[in-house]
Amino acid sequence: MSKRKQHSPEFKAKVAPEALKGEETASDPASRFGVHPTMIHQWKWALLDGASDVSERGGKRKPEIDEDQFKGSTPKIGELAVAQRFFGQKLKPWGVK
Repeated sequence: MSKRKQHSPEFKAKVAPEALKGEETASDPASRFGVHPTMIHQWKWALLDGASDVSERGGKRKPEIDEDQFKGSTPKIGELAVAQRFFGQKLKPWGVK
């Protein structure tokens, strides 16, 4: 059994616009690039979906981490580290690591 072929994003970005041109059927670039026409259709629709997403956001990405949430968690992390160190020292005489 052969493994599935993994295509790089650069390759997909090169093939998908060929399907968007509409000058030829999906099977023509498929045979030229050596991929199945179904894959070209999927990459084409992914490209179109991504393009609408970029225009909605104005090209700016939403931050993945909310800064307010991060600022609130930093003191809690320090507090938990101190508690762990304290209880670790108190439990050593009983053989607990």
